[in-house]
Amino acid sequence: MINLNHLTRFVRIIGFLSILFLDIFLPKSFAQQNERLRIGFYNMENYFDPFVDSTLQYNEFTPEGAQHWSYKRYITKRNNAFKTIMALGEGNPIALLGMCEVENDFVLKDLLYNTPLKRFPYQFINYPSPDRRGIDAALIYRKDVLRLLSSKPIPLRESLDPGFKSRDILFASFLVEDSDTLYVFVNHWPSRYGGEVETIERRMLAALTLKKNVDSIMLVRAEAKVVIMGDFNDSPQDPSISDGLKAGALEDTTYTSQLINLFTDAAKLGFEGTLKHQYDWQIFDQIIVSKSLIRAQDRLVLVPESAQIFHPDFLFDDDDRYMGKKLFRTYVGPRYIGGYSDHLPVYIDLRIINSGSQSDSKN
Repeated sequence: MINLNHLTRFVRIIGFLSILFLDIFLPKSFAQQNERLRIGFYNMENYFDPFVDSTLQYNEFTPEGAQHWSYKRYITKRNNAFKTIMALGEGNPIALLGMCEVENDFVLKDLLYNTPLKRFPYQFINYPSPDRRGIDAALIYRKDVLRLLSSKPIPLRESLDPGFKSRDILFASFLVEDSDTLYVFVNHWPSRYGGEVETIERRMLAALTLKKNVDSIMLVRAEAKVVIMGDFNDSPQDPSISDGLKAGALEDTTYTSQLINLFTDAAKLGFEGTLKHQYDWQIFDQIIVSKSLIRAQDRLVLVPESAQIFHPDFLFDDDDRYMGKKLFRTYVGPRYIGGYSDHLPVYIDLRIINSGSQSDSKN
C-alpha cells in the first residue's frame, strides 16, 4: 500500500531537484534574453566631495570655499543622486550609466557602496582629467550583465593652444551577457562659457576627436555596436554634431553616416529638453548609436522608440520667473537649493534576442 505522505514528499523532492537542475545547468543568458538593458547618461551637476584637493587651484566646493560645501550638503547630493539612479531604472536597475561633473573615485565609491545601490553588483570607471575644476566623465555598470573588456581616457588636444584643458572622453568596451560587444563613449564637451560662437571650435575639436576614435573601431569591425552619450553643450542640429561627428536623424533616409542621433526629435522623447535657459528648453544631453544597433536582427539590438528624456516630478521646481517648470538644482547662482541637477537624465533600452526573433517596440 502506497504511503501518501511518502509520495507527497517524493514529489516535492523531485520538483525541488528539477528547479535546482534548471538553475545550475541552463545558461543565465537564457533567462535574460528578453530583459531590457537600460543605458543612460546623467550630468550630475557638481558632484564634489567636501575635501580640499591640494593638487588643484579650484576648491570652491569645500566648507571654506565660495560654495560653502559642507559634509551635510555633500550627503544630500549623494542621496539625491542614488534616488535618481534608482528611479531611472524604473523597476530594473540600470545596466550602464554614463555621468559627467564627477570629481573623483571617492564620490563614486560612496554612491555605489554606501547607499541602497550597494545591493546591486555595480562597478565604476573613472580617469582623472585635466579639467581646471577637476571634474571628469565616469560610468557605472552592472558586472552581472556587462563584462568590462577595456577602457581608457581620450584627451582633447588643441595644437594651436597647448594650454587648453578640458574633460577627457571616456571609452569602454563590454561583453554583454557573453553574447555581443558594446563600445561606449562618455562625453562632456567644452562649455559655451564665454559665448557660443567664441567656443564652437572647441566643441568641433571634441567632435572630430570622437569621430576619429569611432572610425578606428568601425575600420576593424564595420558592424560594431557603438553607443555615444554625453552632455555635448550643443544641440543635435549644431555643426559639431551634424557636421563634425556626422550624426544624423533616424528619419533622414538620405543620411549616409553610420551614426544615428536618437535625440533629434523632441516630440518623441517624452519631454521638450534636458536643460532650461530662461524660457527655452534645449537638448544638450543626447545618445547617439551606430546603425548596426538599429538594424541588427539578433544579439544586441536597440528597442525601437526607447530613447527618452527622464523627467519625474521630483526633479522639477516651479519657475516663477520664466513660467512653467524649472529644474530643481543644487545651486542657483551662489544660493544653495539642495536639489538634484541642472540637467535631466536620458536613456535608451537595448535587448539581447535570439536569431529569428524580433525586438518589440516601446510599451
